[in-house]
Amino acid sequence: MSDVEGVAPAPLHDLRVVEISDRIAGAYCGKLLADAGADVIKVEPPDGDPLRRFTASGAVPPDGKDSPLFAYLNAGKRSTTSFSDELLTGADIVIVTATRSAAAERGIDLQRLLEQAPRLVVVTISDFGWTGPWAERPATEFTLQADSGLTGFRGDPAGPPISVGGDLGEYQGGVWAAYGALAAHRWGRGVHLDMSMLEAITLMQSGEWLHSQLLKAPHVRRSVEVPSIEPAKDGFVGISMVTGQQWLDFAAMVDCPEFTEVPQLQFQIGRWDYRDWIRERIDPWMRERTVEEIVELGQLFRLPLAALGNGATVREMDHLLERGVYVDNPAGFAQPRPPWLMSDAAPSSIRPAPAIGASDAESLWEPRQSTAGPKTGRPLAGLRVVDFTAFWAGPSATHSLAAFGAEVIKVESIQRPDGIRYSGGMRKDVDDWWEYGWVFHAMNTNKRSVTLDLQTDAGRGLIKTLIAQADVVIENFSPRVMDQFDLGADALLELNPRLVMVRMPAFGLTGPWRDRVGFAPTMEQIAGLAWVTGMPDGLPVAPRGACDPFAGTHAAFALMAALEFTDRTGRGQLVEVPMIESVLNVTAVQPMEFELYGSILERNGNKGHHPGVTQDIYRCAGDDSWIAMTVRTDTERDALVTLMGTPDSDLAQWFATQDAATVVEQLVAAGIPAAVVISPSVVIDNPQLVHRGFFEPLTHPSTGPGLYPCPPFARLDGVDTWLHRPPPTLGQHNGEVLTELCGLTEADLERLAADGVIGTRPKGL
Repeated sequence: MSDVEGVAPAPLHDLRVVEISDRIAGAYCGKLLADAGADVIKVEPPDGDPLRRFTASGAVPPDGKDSPLFAYLNAGKRSTTSFSDELLTGADIVIVTATRSAAAERGIDLQRLLEQAPRLVVVTISDFGWTGPWAERPATEFTLQADSGLTGFRGDPAGPPISVGGDLGEYQGGVWAAYGALAAHRWGRGVHLDMSMLEAITLMQSGEWLHSQLLKAPHVRRSVEVPSIEPAKDGFVGISMVTGQQWLDFAAMVDCPEFTEVPQLQFQIGRWDYRDWIRERIDPWMRERTVEEIVELGQLFRLPLAALGNGATVREMDHLLERGVYVDNPAGFAQPRPPWLMSDAAPSSIRPAPAIGASDAESLWEPRQSTAGPKTGRPLAGLRVVDFTAFWAGPSATHSLAAFGAEVIKVESIQRPDGIRYSGGMRKDVDDWWEYGWVFHAMNTNKRSVTLDLQTDAGRGLIKTLIAQADVVIENFSPRVMDQFDLGADALLELNPRLVMVRMPAFGLTGPWRDRVGFAPTMEQIAGLAWVTGMPDGLPVAPRGACDPFAGTHAAFALMAALEFTDRTGRGQLVEVPMIESVLNVTAVQPMEFELYGSILERNGNKGHHPGVTQDIYRCAGDDSWIAMTVRTDTERDALVTLMGTPDSDLAQWFATQDAATVVEQLVAAGIPAAVVISPSVVIDNPQLVHRGFFEPLTHPSTGPGLYPCPPFARLDGVDTWLHRPPPTLGQHNGEVLTELCGLTEADLERLAADGVIGTRPKGL
């Protein structure tokens, strides 16, 4: 764990972590920290973490062997079966997966710990957070998806809503906790980060309540993308189209010029009503060609098309092989490496997962003798970020940085504004329609916007002046773009040796897919997440972009780890966080279980892959009314029978006679996880989210008042609001940023505007 001459050090050298967790979210948080070099001590009950015995396929590990998922999530950690205040206060970070009452039952007194260790960061992960009317409500990731609206807008209206398979929400909660822990650790003062899984999962839907508000649209209804995952001659092709131009290019590729004659087809939301007409025209073309032929042709048209992956195929994809994405776990299987690469630091080597209590007899560590830092304000105050990101994944990373106090300067140009300003629909009754993009609104609060034409000498000169004064540059262009502007990592690190440059290419900076176009649905299709989402007798269903914020949170975490390295060494570096590798870390269980047990996890509707658990979505009385329910234990099964009044009732028939909201309250009162499946547009009415202030009001200069999402943590002491600035209009802060940081005068600004180097209106409109 120390810096050894000739060996790249780990970025989190000498960071101490205690993990007290009984769920994937906590284990994945600990894994991310351990992979980055932290010493993670896992506290388990005497019979071990339940994940030691869990397999998604239901296979039984050989005697004496842990499940591959446990071995993956816990490689390199140490295990103890007891803890004390001395152990906890000797740590820098403590991770606890528990409600307030459960933590108290375990003897965890946060107030006492923070008094004893003034710099300790305690992250609690619970379904709803420690405060609010639902704080002790039973839930699972499956029911939380329903509560968040994530389930309610996916699926054919002729059938049930469809949840995302693969425990995606658990992993999203884990990476949020890891990011928050490092951001708070950087603050230098003790803090309790109260994280809500519901809030983390709500951040995986694209702010649909803002879509309804900004575009004056009705509540989002259930649908699937058209086209999305379609049958070819020898398999399935995943298709993702985000922009109107991609739709026009797709029409040309499949030789269907009639697609260009219907204006609403340029937006994904407008294609659902034409789904049968579209598929009748593309189906013959698709079935005449192989998956490989279609994907290769798509690259010529710069379209994000992909072959679908699953547990049997994903490891053999040529790009992943060439990049060495899968590495050996000592337990006898291949796993994806950590989803980041650093030019000057490296992940820890993959070591075995610990036996239960293997470190019980060890002297673990001595308490740190330290006092809290004098810092006030927010954890990342004073950190300056130059943000070139666009669409959803990159802006979600800088959204989290800005909420935690970083100064984020968003760089666009009037020649090429952030494309998410244009995507998904537009207002025809306003002049500045590009200011109404709801995903842009959701992910760009607290930022300042400058527009600079980087194809001009003046634009490049100004951006280099900004970067010379920055701590971080982050971008998610195609790999070639920054080099074309002479803004590659070598040039920027020469300009600013302490700079951390984060690059978020879809597929990485090297490999045969380096220059391919890819969006979140593309990654979900390749990595296997789409393969396990959908009905058993239907097509795979893409999770609908949920992996954009997932990749963004990974980038924010990797950045925090790199800044720890910079603080220790004085050196900046390049950090590469490919979106595909973040998603592969979620789907790791699929190739692992195929390799060890020969099992391919398939689509299982809403029943999931949790053997021994009863889980599904049930229709209730009323028009298109559904609930999600999970029954995990005999106690919960008995409670359900008592509620129904007879053990012989058919669940579907019984629920069909019940009012959804009423029966959900009866179920949760009986200790059974349940939720009404809602449209994502109405999640702002959730009483728990309202109580915790997850949506904060801001007034935008064009669109007026709105409710904007926050990080999934209760507000920190001394922080009244997470959000203080609405999303910026295009070039809104040209004057203040370029005069304040670049020394320009009003005359300079007028000249640059006249030359088109800066501006506030997209060029050509």
